Amino acid sequence: MDYGFIRAASATPRVKVADCGHNGDQICRLMDEMHENGAQMAVFPELCITGYTCGDLFCQDLLLENAKKQLIRIAGHSKGKGMVVIVGLPFRMRGKLYNTAAVINEGQILGMVPKKHIPNYGEFYEARHFSRGFEVPMDVQLGEEWVPMGMNLIFQCGTIKDFSIAVEICEDVWSPNPPATGHALAGATVIANLSASSEVTGKDEYRSALISGQSARTICGYVYSDAGEGESSTDLVFSAHNIIAENGNILAEAVRFKNETVYADIDVGRLASERRKNTTFQPSEDESYRRILFGLPARYTDSENLKRFISPAPFVPSDEKQREKRCEEILNIQAAGLKKRIVHTCSRTAVIGISGGLDSTLALLVTVRAFDDLNKDRKDILAVTMPGFGTTDRTYENAVKLIRKLGATFMEIPIAEAVNLHFSQIGHDPQVHDATYENSQARQRTMLLMNLANQHGGLVVGTGDMSELALGWATYNGDHMSMYGVNASVPKTLVRHLVLFCADISDDKELQETLYDVLDTPVSPELLPPKDGKISQKTEDLVGPYELHDFFLYYVLRFGFAPLKVRLLSECAFRDVYDKETITKWLKIFYQRFFSQQFKRSCVPDGPKVGSVALSPRGDLRMPSDASSKEWLDELNMDSY
Repeated sequence: MDYGFIRAASATPRVKVADCGHNGDQICRLMDEMHENGAQMAVFPELCITGYTCGDLFCQDLLLENAKKQLIRIAGHSKGKGMVVIVGLPFRMRGKLYNTAAVINEGQILGMVPKKHIPNYGEFYEARHFSRGFEVPMDVQLGEEWVPMGMNLIFQCGTIKDFSIAVEICEDVWSPNPPATGHALAGATVIANLSASSEVTGKDEYRSALISGQSARTICGYVYSDAGEGESSTDLVFSAHNIIAENGNILAEAVRFKNETVYADIDVGRLASERRKNTTFQPSEDESYRRILFGLPARYTDSENLKRFISPAPFVPSDEKQREKRCEEILNIQAAGLKKRIVHTCSRTAVIGISGGLDSTLALLVTVRAFDDLNKDRKDILAVTMPGFGTTDRTYENAVKLIRKLGATFMEIPIAEAVNLHFSQIGHDPQVHDATYENSQARQRTMLLMNLANQHGGLVVGTGDMSELALGWATYNGDHMSMYGVNASVPKTLVRHLVLFCADISDDKELQETLYDVLDTPVSPELLPPKDGKISQKTEDLVGPYELHDFFLYYVLRFGFAPLKVRLLSECAFRDVYDKETITKWLKIFYQRFFSQQFKRSCVPDGPKVGSVALSPRGDLRMPSDASSKEWLDELNMDSY
């Protein structure tokens, strides 16, 4: 099963200028190499059969005829390779010469795509030799065959869902209105660009940004192949800056000046999902496009052969500087949302329950930031610790230290006596540690916070995070409820990094040490009595590792991937951490809880969206509370991929 992945390769042959035979040999050799590496799509540079720097030799009949002969030879060599191959050559048609890309598959030339934008400035004089490409395809004779030629060609794979190719050439992508925009709207999910981009200082960064941006704007895969060593160095040098990008992300990039072949697995299923969700990505009604079918053999994809980095923490940037920037931005978003709500409700205070755990710590840090931005006294933050049956000394002491170091007003209200009274009122045996035992404590705490907010003219700041909402790991009308949930769209893995960021930038050593200890404390609701003074109820032992659940959440909601694809990606991301059986076990738990707990998400408090995934019923997730998870679980129960 391919799971929607297409292995693309971008290669630069070591050409000899005007030696079509040698260049054809090099292209065929690289095709063999790419076939061995499992490539299904191979892109070569602009005019690579002749070399880009032929100059007025493009006026020589011999060169043009030999280029055509080599194209036919290369097409023959593609037979049995299971690849679609795209190569560049000069091609005559109706007395004019065109800078052309030939698309080849299994011995057949599927079509010819001419370059639209012909540069004639600076070091480029292409208009001296080549005519501007035309959009509406027409049939041209090539050997004994007639093939379509024109810019508006879409090459549609009949055997792999959502895989379709269109082509633009070099300058096309640098133009104000690149052909790829129309191609993508016409249905192409992957754009091939055959290029000969000369190298000058600093151009590589601009080129990378351009290719990345083009793939993002068109929501496509983008395979860019650049000319390199072997081209004439009379006035220019070419660096073979080959790039494969997908929707704004560079998947593979060659080391320049090395004529390196790069490979990457493009997720066309992910691209199709993004396009479906994006209502401004409207399909074109341009009827001038011609679609040409081709086939590729089925390719088995597993976690061992996927050529693509899968981050185990998709919500958290891996680059340290980018992560720090993201943390600062998210804290500002959270604080800005809370500021607006405080001002709008004319709240004198903010009331927040502090447990000494990660979520309430982050919520308090955000509240402090909001109060500072509003020039309000931190003493107007009423931080309440409410020790109960499961509270340990460690979390209690951390809560107290945190409140006092941040300058909030400390209040302690033990809840055991009130909860025991409640047990007697409803006839519950306090020795039975069931859901009633646990939820009574959570609801008692929420009642206290709500009533304190009424008493002090305040607003209850929610502490629960998005991972807990996804799993329903919250007591309905207990910690599930607040007046504004600042962590509502922050997953647990990101909560950890936000608290760590706040600790790292703090110049208060005691506050730093407290935050580091909070980070080192096991995640727990602390609703069951401790054992030997230590936390006995560890959330991740019960519902599974949050790093896995956050990973599942990202791919299930962000892209709508099927369970087996989510499992495959999980195996890639956590190859050295969890085996397939463990991943499957927790993925089943995720689906079971995600479907069964929607009723809690249907009535969550307001809270700011900070990233690409959120669970608010007023925003990203409109889901019935009684939907069935059966078919998702059935797929996971299949014996094979």
